[in-house]
Amino acid sequence: MKEILNRLIQHEVLSRQESKDILVGIANKAYNESEIASFLTVYMMRSIQLEELEGFRDALLELCLAVDLSAYEPIDLCGTGGDGKDTFNISTLASFVTAASGIKVTKHGNYGVSSSCGSSNVMEALGIHFTNDKDYLEKALDQVGICVLHAPLFHPAMKQVAPIRKALGVKTFFNMLGPMVNPAFPTHQMVGVFNLELARIYGYLYQKTNKQYSIIHALDGYDEVSLTGATKVITRENERILNPAHFNVNTLAAKDIAGGESVASAATIFVNILSGKGSEAQNNVVCANAALAINTVQNKGIQTAFEQAKETLLSGAALKKLQQLQAL
Repeated sequence: MKEILNRLIQHEVLSRQESKDILVGIANKAYNESEIASFLTVYMMRSIQLEELEGFRDALLELCLAVDLSAYEPIDLCGTGGDGKDTFNISTLASFVTAASGIKVTKHGNYGVSSSCGSSNVMEALGIHFTNDKDYLEKALDQVGICVLHAPLFHPAMKQVAPIRKALGVKTFFNMLGPMVNPAFPTHQMVGVFNLELARIYGYLYQKTNKQYSIIHALDGYDEVSLTGATKVITRENERILNPAHFNVNTLAAKDIAGGESVASAATIFVNILSGKGSEAQNNVVCANAALAINTVQNKGIQTAFEQAKETLLSGAALKKLQQLQAL
């Protein structure tokens, strides 16, 4: 590791194979905590390169406990996190709205590292059972239309670095990897990323897959459609800018979509929104993200998809999905 760190400090770029080998080494406990922390820190100080990210992804997919659910043609709505915005759990809420709209969802998530409440924190607080048992996950997809994949149960390498990431408390390249290594191999993805450079890298990598995808980055820094301004959207077919006007809604302020101070308050916000007690701003931002997901699968147009998502949320159908998953 000392030689690798010296090379990285000299701004050398690792090859795809070298990057893969290092991550496999991390998973196999070949390095100590200080070495791993130093390795992660280098990538906070310089941009990750395409071949490095590709190598890290290859390692995690090779090492993961796969539960291939691609036969269901599901979608994953997953952000990289690390945008430092501390919003409420928008993509997780949008996942339930998408599932209630009749689209299968394999939601990949983890505990918050750089935010107070990640997807797994809120799901756990609401009594959702985490497992890597394929029969259970298929049952959830069949009966409810959504299953939750808690990343550490599928990724031994991620589990290995979890305490180090938590101690560092800032975004690392593992944030960048999360959406790319869903162990259910969804055929569709809506991925939010925390900067434009990463959106471009993702666009290049996803072009080489068979997925239908929407990669999104709000130009004021969010890793989701925030409705606080313009959002860049990259798909297999094109790149475009979406504004709140495309959803026929008003522009929001950052405070309108701020999250809870704790896991408990985030869970309360989550249930309130699904129960029809959310503010118009909260409902709109959830439905805008669900609309992007619905449109990624069904290609029916943003405004039509948004209206469908809004109707689904306000009807209580998404809350029913949560209750069904809790019961299961």
